[in-house]
Amino acid sequence: MKLIIIFNCKLLKSESLNLCMSEFDPNNFKQIFEEIISSGDNQHLCEFLDDQNISDVAELIYDHPEHETLIISCMSIHRAASVFKILELSNQKSIIKELPPHKTAALLNALPPDDRTDFLEELPSNVVRELIKLLNTEERKIALSLLGYPENTVGRLMTPDYVYVYEHNTVTEVLETIRRKGKDSETIDVIYVINKDGELMDDIRIREFLLAPPGKKVSDIMDGRYIALNAYDDQEKANDVFKMNNRVALPVVSNSNKLLGIVTIDDILWVATEEFSEDMQKVGGTEALDQPYLEMPIFSLFKKRISWLIVLFLGEMLTATAMKYFEAEIAKAVVLVLFVPLIISSGGNTGSQASTLIIQAMAVGEITITDWWRVLRREIISGLLLGTVLGIIGFLRIAVWSSFAPQLYGEHWMSVGITVGIALVGVVLWGTISGSMLPIILKKLGADPAVSSAPFVATLVDVTGLVIYFSVAFLILSGKLL
Repeated sequence: MKLIIIFNCKLLKSESLNLCMSEFDPNNFKQIFEEIISSGDNQHLCEFLDDQNISDVAELIYDHPEHETLIISCMSIHRAASVFKILELSNQKSIIKELPPHKTAALLNALPPDDRTDFLEELPSNVVRELIKLLNTEERKIALSLLGYPENTVGRLMTPDYVYVYEHNTVTEVLETIRRKGKDSETIDVIYVINKDGELMDDIRIREFLLAPPGKKVSDIMDGRYIALNAYDDQEKANDVFKMNNRVALPVVSNSNKLLGIVTIDDILWVATEEFSEDMQKVGGTEALDQPYLEMPIFSLFKKRISWLIVLFLGEMLTATAMKYFEAEIAKAVVLVLFVPLIISSGGNTGSQASTLIIQAMAVGEITITDWWRVLRREIISGLLLGTVLGIIGFLRIAVWSSFAPQLYGEHWMSVGITVGIALVGVVLWGTISGSMLPIILKKLGADPAVSSAPFVATLVDVTGLVIYFSVAFLILSGKLL
């Protein structure tokens, strides 16, 4: 029955299309799209696309990449811009590459300045120069201004589309200003108050104006308790400020407190996602990828991974150096070698756990550099508890095996068990301390805490764990096996 209705839809005049579409379950819009595409009726396609949710159209593009340019071309320019700005970068590049110049110009001019900047900064400089030429005079000036700020700063995120008023305005005048300029603003939830020199004086939620008497002045509503970002602040700082203050938008000012623009929560959500992806890649022991994984050339991916692998490999070579130093002890008590993997893996795993927990806690603002002593105390206690449990398990393992095969560890099996147990406590304790303190130390030095990745901590603890293990063995087994 539905297929018959779909077929009939193609025969109806365009003004009847929306009525016909209403007979369908919205979940079947993809099926409707495929039927309209197969009919070749672009007029009906345009009306259909303009009647769908922005997110649904984006899904169509992901499902039918071969039609992505047609989809964007068919939509009204402002809806096309709304779809374009939420697409993945790979789809955006593909669409811009295929669109005719006049369509590209219209699309870029219709994009919000912050979203356009976010797209342009991902392109090669020669491509950016050509696309900038397609913008009208006003939009070109805005684009060049935003692109002039350093990468990963708040200036790249802000939009100049906002509503501002003066302290001498009345509520009636403010509401009239909102009606005139609000449609071109990124958001009207917050109205900004400036003086004659363009300096920010306050930000006021629109509800304050809606509930105030018409003749009341802005100066009577102001409380001066506003929060602003500097255009040169790092984007991560903006993310932290948004999380701490529960705002949908924040003003961006210059060093002299001139209001330059605003940053909205949707842009910060993209920043948070990108920062999370970068941190996860660094924690995994690679450099942050600047392109989606499947789109990155193999050689570029190789370069991102090989540097860290070389560093970790050279670090692990120190393990052989440490074992060479204790060569005499190993020759006298070969049984000690049996527990080397157990010792170093326990320390590495514990260190990786601690570093991951601390990096994550620092990323969400739960821990700051000033909390280092509290963290250290907690990790010392945790390390002792964890090491004691693993040490007891290690000792029991040796005791149980010795009861079934006395020759396996010899007559000094208890001393070997005590050595392994105490070494595990020491190595695990050292692993938790190293893993928790290294991210904080790097943050203090101005480096990215995520660099103290789990593989890096594991390598560090591997080497030091051997030193701890053989030192304990030398103290306990001297005069027995050594």
